[in-house]
Amino acid sequence: MREYKPKNDLQKKQYYSEKFYIAKQTPKEAASGSKFDEELAVLEQSGVEILSSYVEFDQLVIYVNSSENFKTLDTLKGFGYEQLCELAAVDLIAQKGGYEVFYQLLSITKNRRTRVKCFVKKDEMLKSVCELYKSANWAEREMYDLSGVLIKDHPNLKRLIMPDDWHSHPLLKSYPLVGDEAAKWYEVDKIFGAEFREQIGEENRDPAFVDEKDTFGFSRVFDENEDYEYQEEGGVRFVKKAKFNQSQIVKERP
Repeated sequence: MREYKPKNDLQKKQYYSEKFYIAKQTPKEAASGSKFDEELAVLEQSGVEILSSYVEFDQLVIYVNSSENFKTLDTLKGFGYEQLCELAAVDLIAQKGGYEVFYQLLSITKNRRTRVKCFVKKDEMLKSVCELYKSANWAEREMYDLSGVLIKDHPNLKRLIMPDDWHSHPLLKSYPLVGDEAAKWYEVDKIFGAEFREQIGEENRDPAFVDEKDTFGFSRVFDENEDYEYQEEGGVRFVKKAKFNQSQIVKERP
């Protein structure tokens, strides 16, 4: 049978013939005179300074001062925006010396969406909005962990995804993207210094790597120096004097 070969390999197709093509900006409409006039009026009455505003993809986008992020969201929540769907930061440190932080809000009752944006200088403390939206708790921790935005008045501002001793923040544009050869020494070099490479060893970056002691380590029953005896509720013994070199994995309980 003759092998079928498509005439055009779509995976190799170039969408733009121009090498330095820049995508067109999405259309933006004036916010004033739109269905979002109520939101603009409520914010103006509360004293929030709106730096700029427009409607994009049928949602209101407003820029405010970073010092008024809490006041802005508090006003919009009182207006009817019950949900904070997402918040994150874009690294603009090289261009502007800080971050663009956005809050994506949803009003279910009014069937409207609004995005609040503000510029936060590097090392500036941005007020937490956990008091207004519970969803901001982990989202703010993630934004701090991955982008480095500092949050004040957060109940537990610590890394969420990366280890506590991780250096820098992976979503920064300055974070190394030169592959495993450089990345495997990145943490060692930054935390301890390149002179400790031989002593510490390179970072394991193989997600498929499994250590021979993983099963014991994960179940927390292995210790080379101690014997363990565990009982389930009701006194059924399932591990007694665990020995690593005598262990075996069973598919079902005998």
